[in-house]
Amino acid sequence: MSELSANAILHTASGQTSGSFHLALAVSPQVIALSVTDDGGTGTAPKVEHQGQEAEHGRGLGMVSVLAHRVVVHGSHGGYTVTAELFTEVGPAGGRPC
Repeated sequence: MSELSANAILHTASGQTSGSFHLALAVSPQVIALSVTDDGGTGTAPKVEHQGQEAEHGRGLGMVSVLAHRVVVHGSHGGYTVTAELFTEVGPAGGRPC
């Protein structure tokens, strides 16, 4: 949650003086879904970037995608919603536990 929130603050209008972002958490016996909706202002959807070894930024969403079973990005009222879904236990398809 902290990585997705930090991305909203650092890379969108959510980090402006009057900006905000919305957090949502959904929990079921099988999945935990964490969502952050930002205020937009970037013009491009969040995506995993492949940075060089010397880069100081740009790896956060990649780290989230490695930990999560699935990361989904949706356009939302001028901004974007990023949702990371994590399995709560290993399923029959061999999913990763959180």
